[in-house]
Amino acid sequence: MQPKGKSPTVSAVESRYLMMPNQANPYGTAFGGVIMAWIDMVAAMAAQKHCGKEVVTAGMDSLSFHESIRVGEIVLLKAMVNYAGTTSMEVGVQVVRDNPETGEQRIATTAHLTFVALDEKKRPSPVPPIVPDTEEEKRRYANAEIRVQMRKQMRKKLGEKE
Repeated sequence: MQPKGKSPTVSAVESRYLMMPNQANPYGTAFGGVIMAWIDMVAAMAAQKHCGKEVVTAGMDSLSFHESIRVGEIVLLKAMVNYAGTTSMEVGVQVVRDNPETGEQRIATTAHLTFVALDEKKRPSPVPPIVPDTEEEKRRYANAEIRVQMRKQMRKKLGEKE
């Protein structure tokens, strides 16, 4: 039996951090690995919120660093499930750098991750479908469908199992 569908907004998660010197390189900008770890955490929370189950990261197929984040800036991470398959979900994450002195906010990083829901025996478990409502949610869903198909085609071309 297929679980009842959910709006992407049900899974929305926001998290904030203050960029500290121990999370930065000698030039005073964020280590990419720190940002990646925060992305994985906030995306996992969104996936778990959507399905109500334990989730594991299956992959991160896009990660784009657009701008540096400087020490002292606030890092805002926004995550939401874009698409749900049978047992997996694609989560989109936007990382915004927020200058606390000027109030200027700019997108610093974007990412798309895939998570798999697990049952109590740690096996893949069904997830609710996504029911996009707004035009933006429909656009994100359609783009996610394209990425899902591209991932499947790439695995097939590489001879990897699905």
